[in-house]
Amino acid sequence: MRHLVVSIAVLGGVVLLAGCEQATMNDEEVERAVTGINVVDESNLNDIMLTVGDPEEAVAYFRRAVAQQPERSDLKRGLGKSLLRAGQAEQGAKVWSEVANGADGNASDRVELADALIRSGDWAKAKTELNKVPPTHETFKRYKLEAMVADSEEDWKRADSFYETAVGLTTQPAGTLNNWGYSKLTRGDYGGAEKLFGEAITYDEGMFTAKNNLVMSRGAQGKYDMPVVPMSQVERSQLLHTLALSAIKRGDVNMGRTLLQEAIDTHPQHFEEAVRAMRALDANVANG
Repeated sequence: MRHLVVSIAVLGGVVLLAGCEQATMNDEEVERAVTGINVVDESNLNDIMLTVGDPEEAVAYFRRAVAQQPERSDLKRGLGKSLLRAGQAEQGAKVWSEVANGADGNASDRVELADALIRSGDWAKAKTELNKVPPTHETFKRYKLEAMVADSEEDWKRADSFYETAVGLTTQPAGTLNNWGYSKLTRGDYGGAEKLFGEAITYDEGMFTAKNNLVMSRGAQGKYDMPVVPMSQVERSQLLHTLALSAIKRGDVNMGRTLLQEAIDTHPQHFEEAVRAMRALDANVANG
């Protein structure tokens, strides 16, 4: 916020300097100058609310703004985005529907509507909205959502095609590669899943979800050695726990016990979840 204050002060200084150079400044010129400052201030505040602001506060801010200026689609878009950030997908879908079907609605708005519908669990309507998006609108988000919808219908060929296209349209494909890998995992294509999870980690070494999924895909293939990926001591312990459960699920109980013990020994603190799994395993064996 300090930056905003400084910016306004500097702009105010420019207006004052201009006043020194031109002795007389009529009311209309003054109003235009002040309006210009307000527009810059509002634009910065909108951006802050959409990125670093508290989601609930952002929703309240844009609700007030839309109530005051209901004709402005840019404020409705801000409200739609804020509602999704706040986890209010159904309300967000209503707002995006109004924007997408409004006078200045565009293909991007339609994609945002589909996103909101997917988040609220309405896959059928999401597909309908995506079908309305013209084929010339070739964006990362559009194809990512198309892939997710195809996944939900188990149309694997279309899903793979859309995932591949989406990955090629972004410089940050880690999340999409992880989703694609999970899709392969659910189909039983463990080798394909392993490859995609590994690729996702090369783009985001901190993505624990991809690391965990990678271990699951390897465990499903009977690969019980830890993958060579960056990990902290805590992460290693958690991944060993996942690998242990995968081994037990495959019927490799002794390997599962060994991995659980390693997980417990590796964790820098008490690893209650792994301890409980070990106790359950021992109890199961004791009961035959």
